[in-house]
Amino acid sequence: MRRSAASKKKSDSITTSTTDLFRSASSKATTKEMDRIDHLFNQYANISSNLIDPEGIEELCSNLEVSHTDIRILMLAWKMKAEKQGYFTQEEWRRGLKALRADTINKLKKALPELEKEVRRQSNFADFYAYAFRYCLTEEKQKSIDIETICQLLDIVMGSTFRAQVDYFVEYLKIQNDYKVINMDQWMGFYRFCNEISFPEMTEYNPELAWPLVLDSFVEWISEKEA
Repeated sequence: MRRSAASKKKSDSITTSTTDLFRSASSKATTKEMDRIDHLFNQYANISSNLIDPEGIEELCSNLEVSHTDIRILMLAWKMKAEKQGYFTQEEWRRGLKALRADTINKLKKALPELEKEVRRQSNFADFYAYAFRYCLTEEKQKSIDIETICQLLDIVMGSTFRAQVDYFVEYLKIQNDYKVINMDQWMGFYRFCNEISFPEMTEYNPELAWPLVLDSFVEWISEKEA
């Protein structure tokens, strides 16, 4: 039996009203969540700069019970898309914590293991690895990073996944004299090397292919070392 026009109109009105109520409740919940995220930001932010600065990050790490050199802090910066090393803007903080659905320090602490899983997915890790390099470019127009910093960064970012390759490469970088700095192309070349070349055999490595020269020298050094 067909419903009357009045009955249909009433039904549509109820549906619209319910949808509006849901949207309103959802909007209020989002606003409250953002208020809590902002409140958390203010606990760590420098009042004069309205930024979470290195001192604020130290305090954050202490409350999260992680070291400031813990890879998960770098992963948190990646999630926020933080641009300046050692600083979080309010916009970056909001972006990261909203994505993690963390509006308290306890929720943020509980979100870190899941964040690490997300970053370590193959589809995300190359982006994170490239981000780690960019995040360490602290000067305007800086294109490369000194060897000492690179060695520390390699240990933090790749040490748990490619321990042997990192140990050998760090040893090589510390004793060689040809390179004082590493650029993005060389940095990404090492990532490709770890993922494509079996180690320590390195039978697939072909110096005729487009590898950065620093890796050609590295492979040559290992071959001489192992001979």
